[in-house]
Amino acid sequence: MSEPAKILIADDEQECIDFVREALADTPHEIIAAMDGQEALRMAKEHSPQLIILDVQMPKATGFQVFEELKADQKLSSVPVIMLTATAERTGVKLTGKDVGQYMGAQPEAYIDKPIEPIVLKQTVKRLLAAAK
Repeated sequence: MSEPAKILIADDEQECIDFVREALADTPHEIIAAMDGQEALRMAKEHSPQLIILDVQMPKATGFQVFEELKADQKLSSVPVIMLTATAERTGVKLTGKDVGQYMGAQPEAYIDKPIEPIVLKQTVKRLLAAAK
């Protein structure tokens, strides 16, 4: 069993937040949630999570904008980030971390397409938390 970690999930869809909570329910991790980009930044600064899961499309600040601000923040720049996207499902275009890296100069540690597969989420969370130690 892994050490408990604080994980921030930021998504404007309550169903997605609930899904992530359920998928990680059998882990020891504490899940905190934000419903928009500004709230995600505030909560990240306030709670210092060990992992952040960001939806790409959110109100008030997109996942990309939040990611950029996190990487510019000295205290949060080393926190691993998983980006969630429904882009492939909606448009047929699959984004990768490399695509984001070319655009922003930094790339998230992982990308997960929606609909999220619980096993993929759990494995990715486990891998990133282990690597962050």
